[in-house]
Amino acid sequence: MGEVLVPADALYGAQTQRAVDNFGLSRRRMPAGFIRALALVKCAAARANALCGALQPAVSEALENAALQVARGDYADQFPVSVFQTGSGTSSNMNMNEVIAHLASTGSGLAIHPNDHANCSQSSNDVVPTAIQVAALEALARQLEPALAALVSAVDSKALELATVTKTGRTHLMDAMPLTFGQELGGWSAQLQDCQQRLGELQPRLGSLPLGGSAVGTGVNVPALYPTAAAAELSTLCGLHFSVAPSPFSRMAGQDVALELSAALRALAVVLTKINNDLRWMSSGPLSGLAEITLEALQPGSSIMPGKVNPVLPEAVLMVAAEVIGNDSSVTIAAQSGSFQLNVMLPLIAEKLLGSIEGLTWACAASARSTSGFQVNRERIEANLASNPILVTALNARIGYEQAAVIAKRAYAEKRPVLDVAEEETGLPREELAELLDPRRLTNSMN
Repeated sequence: MGEVLVPADALYGAQTQRAVDNFGLSRRRMPAGFIRALALVKCAAARANALCGALQPAVSEALENAALQVARGDYADQFPVSVFQTGSGTSSNMNMNEVIAHLASTGSGLAIHPNDHANCSQSSNDVVPTAIQVAALEALARQLEPALAALVSAVDSKALELATVTKTGRTHLMDAMPLTFGQELGGWSAQLQDCQQRLGELQPRLGSLPLGGSAVGTGVNVPALYPTAAAAELSTLCGLHFSVAPSPFSRMAGQDVALELSAALRALAVVLTKINNDLRWMSSGPLSGLAEITLEALQPGSSIMPGKVNPVLPEAVLMVAAEVIGNDSSVTIAAQSGSFQLNVMLPLIAEKLLGSIEGLTWACAASARSTSGFQVNRERIEANLASNPILVTALNARIGYEQAAVIAKRAYAEKRPVLDVAEEETGLPREELAELLDPRRLTNSMN
C-alpha cells in the first residue's frame, strides 16, 4: 500500500496511522472505557496463550505488563483512531496491538510482533465485541449501579421523611384526589427499582463473551483451551464474572445483548425524565406556578431578571435523558447492521453504550441531590388541599355523584373551601363532613 509517515514519538505503527489518515472526526476517539477493556482483553489473551503453549512465557509476560500499563490509562494519547472507522473496529484493535507490542518489546528486549504475538489466537471480529461487553459490564458495576442505588436510597429517605405530608394529586395535570409525598416518591422508587432489576437480569448475558470465535465464529487458529482460559483471566482482572458464549456467532454477527442493554438504559432515562419533570412542575413559581416545593438554589437563573432561580439540575438531567434516548436509536440501527458473520457498526455501539452509562451515572447523582435537597412549602400545599373541589369525590357514597358535582362546581366558582360549601348544600353535620373530606384519610396514610 506504499509508505506511510508515522510520528517519531508514536508508540503505534503504520496500520494506526493509516486509520488516522483515512478517517475523519479525529476528535471523536474511542471511549476511554473501551480502550481499557481492550487492553484487559489483550492481557487476558496473553495469559491464556501462555497457558495453552501458544506464546512463550517471556513474551506473554511482556505483553501482559504492557497491556496493564495501557489499562491504567498511562498511554491514552496513543489511541487516536476515530469512532468512525472500519465497522469491525479493526483499526482500534491494531492500534492496541501496535502499542502494546512496542511497549512489550521495549520493556523486555524481545522482538514482539503486533500480529503474531499481541493478536495471537485473536481476530478483531471476536476481540472488539468482547471489549464492548467487558467495558459495558465494568461501567455498569463500577459507575451506574452504585449511582442508581444511591438515588433509590435518597428517594426512599425523602419518602420516609414526608410520609404523612398530604398534597393534591394530579392526573392530566388537573387536580385529582390527594396522596402523600411519601406515596408519590414511593412511585419513583418503584420505577427506579424496576430499572435496577432490568440491568441486573441482563448482566449474565453481557458477561457471556465471543472471545475465541476468531474470524467468523469457528475458532480458526484458536487453541482448544484458550476461550475458557481467557474468560477466566478476564474475570480475575476485572473482579467480574465472564464466561464463553455458547455460540460466538451470535455475539459477533449480532449485537442483541448490546441492544438489550441500550433498551434498559433508555428505560432508566425515561424514568429519570418523569422524576425530573415532576420536580420541575412541583417547584414551578414561586407565585404563579404550583410552588409545592423549593429546590436547592444553585445559581442565578437569568442574565437580565434579578432574583430568578431555575431548576437547573433537573433540566440538565432531562438533556442527558434525551441524549440517551437518541443513543438508543443509534444502537438499534447499528445492531441491525450485522451481515452474515459480522456486525459492522461495532465502534459506534461502543461509543453510544458507554456514553449513555456515563451520562446516566451523573444524572442519577444529580437527581439524588435534587430529591434530597428540596423543601416542602406546607402552607401552599394545605391551602390547595382545602380548596380542591375534587375532594367531594369522597362524598359520592353518602350523597351521590350529582349532588357532589354541584358542590365541586360551586366551591370552584366561589373559591371557597369544599367543606363550607358541602355543609351548606347537604345539611349534614360539619363534623361528619370534615371526617369524610379529611385529605389524610383519603390517602389511607392514617391506616
